[in-house]
Amino acid sequence: MSEHITPATDSVSTADILEVAKLARLGIDESTASSYADDIDNILGIMKTISTVDTDHLSPLANVHEACQELRADISNADIDREANQSIAPAVAQGLYLVPQVIE
Repeated sequence: MSEHITPATDSVSTADILEVAKLARLGIDESTASSYADDIDNILGIMKTISTVDTDHLSPLANVHEACQELRADISNADIDREANQSIAPAVAQGLYLVPQVIE
C-alpha cells in the first residue's frame, strides 16, 4: 500500500479511499469516497468498542437463541404420497427427482 495510508487506529480519510481505489483501478468519485471513509470509520469505531468488552469468562455460543432445534426421528412416513408429489415435479426418473446439474 501507499505510505500515506493511515494506520488502523486513526480515521480513514477520503484520500485513503481514493488511493486504494486508484490502486485497485476502481472508478470512485470524491463524494462516494467520502461516504466510504465515513462508513469505515463507523465500523472501526464499533470494532474498537467491542474490543474493550471483557470476554475472558464467556463460553462460545452454538446458537444465538440458546435453544436447540428438536429433530424428528428419521423414520419413514407413510402419510407422504410419493406418486402425487412426483406427478407435479418437472423431472422424475426411477422414483427420484431430477435436478439440473450444477457441478461439472
